[in-house]
Amino acid sequence: MADLFASGRIVDAILLLTALEAGALLLLRRRDLLATLLAGAALLAALRLALAGAEWTWVALALLAALIAHLFDLARRWR
Repeated sequence: MADLFASGRIVDAILLLTALEAGALLLLRRRDLLATLLAGAALLAALRLALAGAEWTWVALALLAALIAHLFDLARRWR
């Protein structure tokens, strides 16, 4: 179990569950929640990239994607 966390594979499992949740939201026609889910998935992707030792530009790109999704979600909620 400790290896699951040390290797970062736990993030892969969480991303898989997030993808399944996105599919369920689409089936339930709850598209309003997808931006929130996308922001969280992008943060998880940034974490996974950092744990895997990816170049900082990829981590920064994932963080930028999280920011854009978050701002889109905020704008949608404030309408």
